[in-house]
Amino acid sequence: MSKSKQKGTLAETAVAQYLKQFWSNVERRALAGINDKGDISGVHDFVIEIKNQKSYKLPEWMIETEQERVNAGVPYGLLLVKPNKVGVINVNKWWGIMPLEQIVGLLIELEKLRASQSAKDTNMRNV
Repeated sequence: MSKSKQKGTLAETAVAQYLKQFWSNVERRALAGINDKGDISGVHDFVIEIKNQKSYKLPEWMIETEQERVNAGVPYGLLLVKPNKVGVINVNKWWGIMPLEQIVGLLIELEKLRASQSAKDTNMRNV
């Protein structure tokens, strides 16, 4: 296995282990070439692409993440980037990058959930 592949595998494994704390069915995906659907599966409605490289190629990586999101047919694509000098044991310090359009979509969904919960709480108090 090449050094580059080893770094990628190490990063993907570290992210999968971290995310399993929150989503039990998270796992690394096998490579799928042109039909790739990201590096991590198991987070509903998300494609997760992981990069562990010394130089950052954000435009290229965002295009790749978007193509994988389209391939998977999900609304959100998340690019996780390991910053230089931040180890794989500090996955929670890595950068998560998404298009603003998708972030706005998540925030709107969050507002809807909060409004729905607030309405339920109000209805319970009136019973």
